Amino acid sequence: MDTQDLQKLKNKFDIIGNDAALNMALEIAVKVAPVDITVLVTGESGVGKENIPKIIHQNSRRKNNKYFAVNCGAIPEGTIDSELFGHEKGSFTGAIESRKGYFEEANGGTLFLDEIGELPLSSQAKLLRVLQSGEYIKVGSSKVEKTDVRVIAATNRNLEFAVAKGKFREDLFYRLNAVQIIMPPLRERMEDIPLLFRKFASDFSEKNQRRKISLSLEATKTLVRYRWPGNVRQLKNVAEVVAALEAPEINPHITERYEISAETLLRYMPEDNTNSLPVKVQNPQDSISESEKMKIFELLHNLTNEVNRLKSLVGTKQLPDNSSTLHRTETLDWNLGHSFPTTTADTPPITHPHEVEVQPSADPINPQDIDIQEPGIEEHETYSLKENYLELIKKALEKHNGNRRKAAEELGISERTLYRKLSQSHADENNEE
Repeated sequence: MDTQDLQKLKNKFDIIGNDAALNMALEIAVKVAPVDITVLVTGESGVGKENIPKIIHQNSRRKNNKYFAVNCGAIPEGTIDSELFGHEKGSFTGAIESRKGYFEEANGGTLFLDEIGELPLSSQAKLLRVLQSGEYIKVGSSKVEKTDVRVIAATNRNLEFAVAKGKFREDLFYRLNAVQIIMPPLRERMEDIPLLFRKFASDFSEKNQRRKISLSLEATKTLVRYRWPGNVRQLKNVAEVVAALEAPEINPHITERYEISAETLLRYMPEDNTNSLPVKVQNPQDSISESEKMKIFELLHNLTNEVNRLKSLVGTKQLPDNSSTLHRTETLDWNLGHSFPTTTADTPPITHPHEVEVQPSADPINPQDIDIQEPGIEEHETYSLKENYLELIKKALEKHNGNRRKAAEELGISERTLYRKLSQSHADENNEE
């Protein structure tokens, strides 16, 4: 599709803009028009999705037949089936006569279902049947009807997210999404914003006998910098309000446009609130509160300090005293915000399932027979650290006349740990022999 044909298409359907994404959407619409295939138009509210089904219908073999646009979100859930498929007389309270539905009225033509994401699940199943076989049943009837309708759907919702949440049928989504046309938001069409404003303001002024307006350079920059959460629809409203309240009545002696300054324009533009729509959909279960975040940060900070403290003790060849080790060691409770001591002075240390309880001998130990190798010390480290550990254990045992329990308390380790080190030392001695 060349530039000239594209511009003719825009003029025919009153579309303003030269954005590449917009041009691509229009080209796809023209290409799929001759083929009877379901099309899903997606985009934020106010981007102009309603133009796409009109283009498809006017360029298809159905252009001489009827075209209907139905807003699924504007029809009450209790009457949506009657609106789409029709009903028989007496089928429900108020059904005083039979009525044709849109699928029967649009037979041979095109049916545009806007806001398809608002369709109830029960109606989605009936719509799927029409798309697959062309068959439907009126409300209050048992007779299967046939129709030949091309369906074009549009939505500003994330249907994939709705499918994951069970709000939209997966099989219907894939049936509708044979061809997807994405309409870009206005904030991604920055060069088109001044063109659209001028068009909307000019049309309003001409219709209401007002002088045409123009924007100063700073006003144009202000217009482009705005986020436009309501897209083209919001821009049109602002342009018309400015033209209505700021442009004077037509004066035959004054032909130039009335210029609008940035200060004047700002008075009619809503505050650019980043919390307003459109926003990214977020599952509340995936987020945590600020208080929970602070608790996590505090626990991580304390854990980092404890690791650094232990590193410094190893670096200075010192061991923590018993009370410090027993009371400062904490573990994190991942239920957020709770911490509890692993061991205290009144409770025994936690044992692992693979550790075997060994009853130590009651015989006193001769400190001269000890050769302790600290677990976790790599071979390339100097032997001075090992010798210091050995010296500390020897002195503790000498002080308490070989009593392992008191020696372990003096060193700030459990009696089980002390016995394990002794066992490792004896095993090393036997291996060397």
